[in-house]
Amino acid sequence: MRMPLHERIRSDFEGRILDGSLAPGARLPTEAALMQAYDCSRMTVNKALSSLADAGLIDRRKKAGTFVARPRVHSMVLDVPDICAEVRQRGQAYIYRSLARVLRMPQADDADEVSLAGGGNLLQIDGLHIADNVPLSLEHRLVSVAAVPHMADAEIRDMSPGGWLLQHVPWTEAETRISAVAADPAEAGLLEVAAGSPCLSVERRTWRGSDRITYVRQLFPGAAYDMIARFGPAVSLRGSGG
Repeated sequence: MRMPLHERIRSDFEGRILDGSLAPGARLPTEAALMQAYDCSRMTVNKALSSLADAGLIDRRKKAGTFVARPRVHSMVLDVPDICAEVRQRGQAYIYRSLARVLRMPQADDADEVSLAGGGNLLQIDGLHIADNVPLSLEHRLVSVAAVPHMADAEIRDMSPGGWLLQHVPWTEAETRISAVAADPAEAGLLEVAAGSPCLSVERRTWRGSDRITYVRQLFPGAAYDMIARFGPAVSLRGSGG
């Protein structure tokens, strides 16, 4: 069955947003330009743009134009960091060591995994972030294959899975939970600390519109991560460990 024109327009722009061709904040062509490019009515263009807006991929601003949406964060403003980039910005050598990469079904008794999978499979990626040959963070990540089908076959080299996602999959909302935990023996061994050592657990969930993209848990030795927050008219937080 031939795809309706408004769906084709929506799909064209969704693809360009997802592959990074259109970055957050980029301006889309005007409705008049789209009407000419696709040889269609304003109603068809408006229907396609409304669908993209409903998915949280674009912002339509009266008298200003249409732009690729910038991320929104639940609660306190907290960026989704690229650990690889942050380590290298500090002048340190970065290594990502892959520990596991498995394509699997969600666990039926885990409602969060079932919700993330969205009726499909999960790509589980476990790894270790290393800075100057010292373990910085142990990472457990689940990615919805339904939301990011091209990641299952992607060859990710010289960057972390999180870095790859930031470059290829724009997120519109994120939720972060930070807690203090004690490293269990297996975690401690990988992080090269004593069992029971204090660690900072950072859990993050991201969405693109109503679709969930990924869940990640990063475990940092307590001395390897701190957070600085400055509050005012604009709120800015940053984590020094990524």
